[in-house]
Amino acid sequence: MTVEKQNIPADKARNAVISIAIKDKQALYMSYMPFVKNGGLFVPTKKDYNLGDEMFLLVKIMDEIDPVHISGKVIWVSPPGALGNRPRGVGVQFMGDDARATVNLIEQKLGASISLTRSTHTM
Repeated sequence: MTVEKQNIPADKARNAVISIAIKDKQALYMSYMPFVKNGGLFVPTKKDYNLGDEMFLLVKIMDEIDPVHISGKVIWVSPPGALGNRPRGVGVQFMGDDARATVNLIEQKLGASISLTRSTHTM
């Protein structure tokens, strides 16, 4: 997974725009947060965000030609040195009218993998 971000100070993190490229099914599985209402993704980042910060994600999912555009808010923060060697980053809950379509696309791409019980970046 690759992440590109605009340089936005932490105190201006609200309304951040983050581009993410999820290149394969394993990366999608590791990042998807199906247990979150309306779905969500873990976004690896070295930037500091606070719970409740809003952002706009541009997510290129595997072989999809166009990225998904989705609003979200930070609901999970994994700090540096998190337990279980989990990467630093944030969990972003999907918000808005496109949340359901984004969840449907992710779950279609994951197929039967969605029912696996391997650990992910968040659980």
